[in-house]
Amino acid sequence: MAISGRDDITLCRRFFQEPATPRQRQYEALRAFFLEGLPSAAAARRFGYKPGAFRVLCHAFRHGQLPEFFATTRPGPRPQPKKSSIREQIVALRKRNYSVYDICATLKEQGYDVAYMPVLRTSAAWFFISSMEPMSGIMISTMGCPPSATRWRAASMRARTCMA
Repeated sequence: MAISGRDDITLCRRFFQEPATPRQRQYEALRAFFLEGLPSAAAARRFGYKPGAFRVLCHAFRHGQLPEFFATTRPGPRPQPKKSSIREQIVALRKRNYSVYDICATLKEQGYDVAYMPVLRTSAAWFFISSMEPMSGIMISTMGCPPSATRWRAASMRARTCMA
């Protein structure tokens, strides 16, 4: 919240005095009690708690029974066990020369709800990776590719292809 004028300071104070979410309300009430030294009954009254409910909140906080107020997210990819198991089955079926349509039908028989395109992408990615072999510096000819449209793309620094 940016502070640009006199009225914005009032809005900032209101943000702390009138919490919008239950988690923020708990945090502000506990902060007022533990940090500012406000009596338990006064803190409870200020933030809309009954005195007994506020004492229970303080007890839970002291014993670490409340979830974290400031949750941090883990960066990076999340594990996807369902997607990984389906990927393994797609690759296994592709190795047995099943078509994409056959793979979809087989997975639907097994209870998986899969669409055509994800199966196609997975099998195409598997085929591309498994078919790459070191070419020991051999490059595909650019005959037939217009010079302005010729682009070279390295696939894992092993195979080179010409794309128009």
